[in-house]
Amino acid sequence: MSTTTAEANDLEAILSISNRDVDEVVHAVTDNADALFTWDYNKGARPALDKLYEKAKTSQWNGSTDLDWSIDVDPERVCAEMMKTDYRSQYVERLRNTPGSPVAHWGEKEMATYSIETVNHRVSQFLHGEQGALLCTAKIVETVPWIDAKYYAATQVMDEARHVEVFGRYLDTKLDGHYPINAHLRMLLDEIINDSRWDMTYLGMQVMVEGLALAAFGFMHQMTTEPLLKKLLRYVMSDEARHVAFGVLSLQEYYQELSLAEIEERQDFAFESAIRMRDRFLQQEVWDRLDISPRQMIPLLLAQAPEENEFQKKLFSKIVPNCKKLGLLDAGDGKLRKQFTEIGVIEYENFVDTGEEYAELDEVARDRLSA
Repeated sequence: MSTTTAEANDLEAILSISNRDVDEVVHAVTDNADALFTWDYNKGARPALDKLYEKAKTSQWNGSTDLDWSIDVDPERVCAEMMKTDYRSQYVERLRNTPGSPVAHWGEKEMATYSIETVNHRVSQFLHGEQGALLCTAKIVETVPWIDAKYYAATQVMDEARHVEVFGRYLDTKLDGHYPINAHLRMLLDEIINDSRWDMTYLGMQVMVEGLALAAFGFMHQMTTEPLLKKLLRYVMSDEARHVAFGVLSLQEYYQELSLAEIEERQDFAFESAIRMRDRFLQQEVWDRLDISPRQMIPLLLAQAPEENEFQKKLFSKIVPNCKKLGLLDAGDGKLRKQFTEIGVIEYENFVDTGEEYAELDEVARDRLSA
């Protein structure tokens, strides 16, 4: 059953989803998929995937030696710097000077704490999302029937392990605290892993989650001048561009074989995935930690900050063109186009898709050439 736009924008329903297992260390999800062997070892049968695999082999980097962990990072300064250009922080500042608002009592100390908690939360969700990608890509190695796809997915497993390592290390050694996984993100990852169909793992992780992550990493890269974080994000983004391209190139072929009913099911899943990822950026957990009611604060931010919606829209800049290339926008009665139009993101449909741009986002190769 598909989600309507009205249901997707129901703030009370959004806020009702919360993470009540904040102290759990291990989270189990049932994986219903079959592991597929293939006896067709014909490497290069899918030239686009073979090219991607060859690119991945030469673009590996070492998170321990290619990043300078000796750089001293002042978390208060780094977070304050990012908040200067952060749309949400500017409107929190305005609400701080608005009598009767939930943060009207805040002083400079509270604003500094808010800045730190916001950055900690964002990087924590990056970390959790990367572990989700690690599990999902390992699942793709098992479940995809093509040898070229298994080869490439194996390189991505290494990429994702490296991303988990570097984001975790940055949180532990350079910032000032972790957050548990956001409930909306956890729900989406659970659904992706639980589905038995290999192409749904691709769609949910490679196209939707990784596509949004690529845009979110780009925003943080623009906001910070801290050299370690900036280089970390550059390198991760180079990997992520290949990962999204992997999804686009694989599904573009497979979707030509599916019936309209099967495509419509994937349209529904794409929209529901997009809404879950959008809602994770409401940072409910930050307001809870600061003893501010999310039910009071989030509606005020959404009402006062047009940039709030603009930021959320821009997160779709990598998703909409990729969905278009896969034929999901206009299949059937074009319901995904209608849904993306209703939430205001259809403007990105003609942006370059990641299946074409990944070769231009190779910061690792660029640094090695300049060295």
